[in-house]
Amino acid sequence: QGQLVESGGGSVQAGGSLRLSCAASDHTVSRYCMAWFRQAPGKKREGVTYINKYSITWYADSVKGRFTISQDNAKNILFLQMNSLKAEDTAMYYCAATLRWYGGCPATPLSQEDFDYWGQGTQVTVSS
Repeated sequence: QGQLVESGGGSVQAGGSLRLSCAASDHTVSRYCMAWFRQAPGKKREGVTYINKYSITWYADSVKGRFTISQDNAKNILFLQMNSLKAEDTAMYYCAATLRWYGGCPATPLSQEDFDYWGQGTQVTVSS
């Protein structure tokens, strides 16, 4: 079974930037709906953004204009560029994938139940 492995998390001051990566083995990212979720302590896991096989993207209102999802199809890597970070962006970030919609993506807001493959997560901490 394929794996998703996130990296790139860390600690940054408010206003700073981070770029997360998600390396996919056995999953061709260009065929899947690929998404980033995040979960802060004591809160529900929330969908942040997705990209489908047509390169159509969606962003939660809380990150629109600050975060950018992209993928390198040749290297099979999903990215999340996060700019103008805020303290409320502090969370564990997960990449996820699903093929249930044949490369399209489920309705928003995203639900974790709609995704079949998950990475282990990478921690992002933003200090104010």
